[in-house]
Amino acid sequence: MDDLRELYQATILDHNKKPRNYGPLEDATHEAAGHNPLCGDQLTIRCHVDAEGRVDALRFEGQGCAISRASASLMTEHVKGKRIEEIDADFERFHELVTGSPSEPPRSEGLGKLAVFAGVREFPMRVKCATLAWHALRAALEGREEAKTE
Repeated sequence: MDDLRELYQATILDHNKKPRNYGPLEDATHEAAGHNPLCGDQLTIRCHVDAEGRVDALRFEGQGCAISRASASLMTEHVKGKRIEEIDADFERFHELVTGSPSEPPRSEGLGKLAVFAGVREFPMRVKCATLAWHALRAALEGREEAKTE
């Protein structure tokens, strides 16, 4: 289990230091901002949705802790090319992964590399960090300017 934990930590650190899909998106069709006042995380998600309802381009900008930046980076890789309905289902699976009981084994089917965030469930204060980009993406796709992070 320690090897797996080290791999997860290395993945999060890598995506924090070298985030994928970071920067502006000139032809974005959807945009929303997210803010986590508990940690100071602030980010903006921009995406382009094609005529078939697929997110064919997705980028983020902002600053935040390692977990929020890594989560945004991994999320952008995971959802690119997916339809909005698929993204909604992935959000629900991801949210369950990070908010589930630490005494239960995490369910990460269909989440790929996002499984690295399973350990967040042991630190409830970090859930908002891990889900901020997802809330911002959902807000953007729903036409809202800001994310609601319940």
